[in-house]
Amino acid sequence: MFRFDPYSPAIDADPFSAYKILRDEHPCFWSEEAGMWILSRHADILRALYDWETYSSARGNLMTELPNRAGNTLGTSDPPRHDRLRNLVQFAFAKRNLDYIEDHIRTTARGLLDGFKGVSEFDFVEDYSAKLTVKVLFRLLGLPEGDHDRVRDYAVKMVQSDPITRQKGPEHIAAFEWVRAYAADVIALRRANPGDDLISQFALAEIDGDRLDENEVLLTVTTLIMAGIESLGGFMSMFAYNMANFPDARRALVADRSLIPDAIEESLRFNTSAQRFRRNLQVDVELHGKTMKKGDFVCMAYGAGNRDERAFENSDIYDIGRKPKGHLGFGGGTHACLGTAIARLTTKLAFEELFTAIPEFTQVDRLLPWMPSSTFRSPLRLVLAKG
Repeated sequence: MFRFDPYSPAIDADPFSAYKILRDEHPCFWSEEAGMWILSRHADILRALYDWETYSSARGNLMTELPNRAGNTLGTSDPPRHDRLRNLVQFAFAKRNLDYIEDHIRTTARGLLDGFKGVSEFDFVEDYSAKLTVKVLFRLLGLPEGDHDRVRDYAVKMVQSDPITRQKGPEHIAAFEWVRAYAADVIALRRANPGDDLISQFALAEIDGDRLDENEVLLTVTTLIMAGIESLGGFMSMFAYNMANFPDARRALVADRSLIPDAIEESLRFNTSAQRFRRNLQVDVELHGKTMKKGDFVCMAYGAGNRDERAFENSDIYDIGRKPKGHLGFGGGTHACLGTAIARLTTKLAFEELFTAIPEFTQVDRLLPWMPSSTFRSPLRLVLAKG
């Protein structure tokens, strides 16, 4: 009997064989372990992403939600509230284009890579992607220097879940509360002394007299810290994982850096770090011979949809020349990720600098420790050997 447990360490390590069974044999599958339906085909997921009236986010979008978050953030609200929040947040983003941060990303990447001189191995996660992501996020948001490691540790803990209880444990909830309290302190600081950072822009953003209230600013910043650190850091680590496992592709990028943007899109398709998000049904839905009831939770398995042969030819092949239109690496529809531009830019610059400093590398450990999360997938460590 087929089972699918998104909390299983085996699924963390390799979800793709199970995804194929889901797509081919159980495209609308009730998972007892998750307590929700699993959608695995690209067309079904895309349809759900655009039909917010049926597939609501207002009861939370993480597979295991954090307390007091559902219904109060951009990602956990439906129109019209969602549209109001998105407009105000986009207004804040629009106040700053990304040109100003490009030099910061390059300089930071080069400084980190200088530290690898004289060593034969390095942990891409701990020594490069994590540090670069945090430094970029701190600059973008206007977070005070000196808190990098502590903020990252708590932000990563927020998105994890206990594989035994299948819930957020006390340590995960405590991490969320710490980040929220930290964000509140920074927001107060920026209100008193506004700068050119995003937190200042969120606090001041106004459209026709409408502004984000205190709780909206707080949860927006808290979510951006969580998503910015985990989503960006996790994706860069997955991209490095691909570069280590597909050396021909890596050598092509080393020879021609203009290919990096297309390789980023293919990596977002091939093994996105954003694997699974949930919705809540507002009406009964008939799909593939199954009846999903009003009130049921539905998991949209982005990672499965991105490998759907019905949407992408030779979907299990990593092809940097593919140009995969419509991949789900950043979600889609009403809740498409707002951070796509900074994620693409940071990854592009990070690997341009990495390929200059270390053009050849291999993965040391074949069995990787994977983050215990029902929503995201990325290695906790990725040790690479030079040459």
